[in-house]
Amino acid sequence: MYRIFIVEDDPKITAVLKRTLEKYGFQASGVSEFRDIMPELEVYEPHLVMLDINLPYYDGYYWCRQIRKKSNLPIIFISARAGEMDQVMAIENGGDDYITKPIHLDLFIAKIKSVLRRVYGDYAVSTGLAPSPENELNIQGLRLNLSRNELIWQKRKTQVSKNEQLLAECFMQQYGKTVSRDQLLGTLWDNAQFVDDNTLTVNVARL
Repeated sequence: MYRIFIVEDDPKITAVLKRTLEKYGFQASGVSEFRDIMPELEVYEPHLVMLDINLPYYDGYYWCRQIRKKSNLPIIFISARAGEMDQVMAIENGGDDYITKPIHLDLFIAKIKSVLRRVYGDYAVSTGLAPSPENELNIQGLRLNLSRNELIWQKRKTQVSKNEQLLAECFMQQYGKTVSRDQLLGTLWDNAQFVDDNTLTVNVARL
């Protein structure tokens, strides 16, 4: 059973999201200490984090960066901020997706299922170019370690997010070919019709 960690300071919204997630068979828990969310997150060991932007003490961008220092687990931002720049900042700080408030619960569940499928389920195992025994792709000396989410060139290693890894994997599998935007959208998101085209641009630019 997948565990979802909700970082939202409105208890009513947290309760609704928790109820909805449990209705669909997930486990869900809300944070109680906003001064430092990391101890609770590490104890709960979630498969996915729902993260608001406007929070007491530190905002969601800050906590996303802290999580990314330790983990590549998927993060979906939930926020009343609907501006393009807010969504760009969420992706640039390490988020995987963005949902605006008021939250449409059907879309909320669809996006969670899509991300979980991509990271842990049907789409987690890549096809095409076979990894080496160490679970790496290697193109002309550029190596992508699929277990550690690392890009390696010569002696330099760069940690990448899950989205960056999926993009790099797609590019490496299609080495020497043109990759369409639709193909990249399909690589990252199961429900590509809900994704702002600019979100893909930000992910590619970050990679």
